[in-house]
Amino acid sequence: MSEKHSGSCLCGQVTFEVTGTFDAFFLCHCKYCQKDTGSAHAANLFSQGAKLSWLTGKDKVTSFTLPGTRHAKSFCSACGSAVPGEQMGGKLVVVPAGSLDTPVTNVPDAHIMTGSKANWDDGLERVTKVAGMPG
Repeated sequence: MSEKHSGSCLCGQVTFEVTGTFDAFFLCHCKYCQKDTGSAHAANLFSQGAKLSWLTGKDKVTSFTLPGTRHAKSFCSACGSAVPGEQMGGKLVVVPAGSLDTPVTNVPDAHIMTGSKANWDDGLERVTKVAGMPG
């Protein structure tokens, strides 16, 4: 039986389902992923056999490929949230882990592109953890 994963964007206008298993889960520290997430790294799940289905808001999905690179992302045009996309002519489904509403049971396979890792991303295990908003 195929696994089903569902997700959505922040505003809820885009909803989707991914049917199949994920082949890999990478935390990418390249400068492109830092720029397009606004964070230290992207967290993406990859599958060559899964099927991506848009349940609502397909017309709100915008895809962008950085010219001269293989770096691509898809996002909701209403709220800007990252959503899944198909790459390599539809042969590869890339799913931002944070876009899933169902639990992510995969453990990341690797931190990749660590040569360009943000300098403030080291030693985070020592940073104070607060369960809610500070203050």
